[in-house]
Amino acid sequence: MPKTVDAGDRRHAPGRALWLLGPAMVAGVAYLDPGNVASNMTAGAAFGYLLVWVVVLGNVMAWLIQYLSAKLGIVTGESLPQVLGRRIRRPWARRAYWLQAELVAMATDVAEVIGGAVALYLLFGVPLLWGGAITGVVSMGLLLVQTRRGARAFETVLIGLLVVIAVGFSFGLFFAPPAADGVIGGLVPRFEGTESVLLAASILGATIMPHAIYAHSALARDRFAPTVGIEAASVLAPSDAASSRPSSDATASGPRMPDADTASRPSTWATAPTAAEADATVAAHSRLEQARGISTPRLLRATRWDVTIALAVAGTVNLAILLLAAANLAGVDGTDSLEGAYAALRDGLGPLVATLFAVGLLASGLASTSVGAYAGAEIMHGLLHARIPLMVRRLVTLVPALVILALGVDPTLALVLSQVVLSFGIPFALVPLVVLTARATVLGAYRNRILTTVAGVVASVFLITLNVALLWLVFTGG
Repeated sequence: MPKTVDAGDRRHAPGRALWLLGPAMVAGVAYLDPGNVASNMTAGAAFGYLLVWVVVLGNVMAWLIQYLSAKLGIVTGESLPQVLGRRIRRPWARRAYWLQAELVAMATDVAEVIGGAVALYLLFGVPLLWGGAITGVVSMGLLLVQTRRGARAFETVLIGLLVVIAVGFSFGLFFAPPAADGVIGGLVPRFEGTESVLLAASILGATIMPHAIYAHSALARDRFAPTVGIEAASVLAPSDAASSRPSSDATASGPRMPDADTASRPSTWATAPTAAEADATVAAHSRLEQARGISTPRLLRATRWDVTIALAVAGTVNLAILLLAAANLAGVDGTDSLEGAYAALRDGLGPLVATLFAVGLLASGLASTSVGAYAGAEIMHGLLHARIPLMVRRLVTLVPALVILALGVDPTLALVLSQVVLSFGIPFALVPLVVLTARATVLGAYRNRILTTVAGVVASVFLITLNVALLWLVFTGG
């Protein structure tokens, strides 16, 4: 028989509390990919401290977004693509949604592979095309860890790379700290021309990653999957009473029960579940909790800590990259590229700082491309109900990056533009996430509070507005 919730809580608390951390750390790697480096480095070198506020604001919004993604995966036992795959009824609509999500994932992969190639060129003089191929091959090895050793081993490897990334990108600040008044002035929201808007959109696209939203729900689902031999599909199957209405939200709902901060709150927002739906979801959630051996409220509390730690690390490192460029590269010729930034750091701060920067860039490319491949596989499986072997998928998605490198496209320009593509994919991931997590028929008593939903709506409107403004400025030359 499955363990009871209390037994599971005793098994993991308090000495095993760290066991519950990890999924957000892996998702957080996506916030430190080479696209972040290029966007933040270019912004700091071109505009100094002007866009500090964009990095800070993006990180605050990212906390909310990643927590909602993880909550959806924990409470329903499904990823965001899975939930959407069952809710988007028309095949053509589901395929169209998959296509834009797939393009976002491929844009991510371009940034990550190119970043790894540039790092290998800086460290060892490896030609960019060969560097991209090597990055792809090494990323396959990291994916094998996930497929053969499981989620925990995958987390351990990526957290190790995260430490390397943090040290590599932050080390230079100890030699050349930024000006305090410049940092404070950079917290005032403002732009200076079209290019600053372009870079702001690029920074946000690199900070709030659509594929990280898809991936985090799947990482949380996999990390806390039942371990007592019960298949998730049987645990999550709704009762006949709840599934008898084809158009009902219950067909895509997962298990849900009250937690400490929402149990006493009536269903006053979004869609109120029927009695049959409520009974079915409560029963399903009870089965999932027993199969897991740990209560959902405990998992959500741990997830809040997990997301906080991961985003604190990612946000600090992203800010460090921009501040390093603002303090040391502003006005220096050639710093609009990663190669030029590396050379300027080497000449200004010494070879140690420059080498650690390149090592951080390499670790960033290797780690983030693995998360990107994981997200892409989940997107295809959840929306198209199809699986392609992860290694085959890795080879296919490697092609665009290698083509770009073979054509001699400027790597830094490709990185920055890839982040702009990501920023346009944000609404397609963020809006459904906010809507679904606000529905009582999807998360039951775990649905968002009204203030949480308002914050999610404000973030969505801000990001969409920024993208519209970006298009207007670019096409009108304003």
